[in-house]
Amino acid sequence: MANKNERFRSLHTRHRRVRKKVVGTTGRPRLAVYRSNKHIYAQVIDDFAGRTLAASSTTVSNGDGAPKDRAKKVGLDVASKAKAAGITQVTFDRGGFRYHGRIQAVAEGAREGGLEF
Repeated sequence: MANKNERFRSLHTRHRRVRKKVVGTTGRPRLAVYRSNKHIYAQVIDDFAGRTLAASSTTVSNGDGAPKDRAKKVGLDVASKAKAAGITQVTFDRGGFRYHGRIQAVAEGAREGGLEF
């Protein structure tokens, strides 16, 4: 089994590969998702201005239930905050993680909340 440094290095390499193609502009900011063992975080970022426009995480909206249910709530919450800021279209940045499980649940929640990507 790979040790901690090797896993972090491979995650960082995958994230750099994704970020070569995914850029958040003013008209279409980036929805970045980060997954730790305990929590999940989502931010809507304008890369040109270097500003976070909306953010949510399970540390803020810590609900009960399965991890995927809490991740979906984070997606809905970040979508409502983004819609309040006037954002309807985003680019999804999975952050080097596979698109399944909690990452997919955040994306589905954001889509249900009204974001297009």
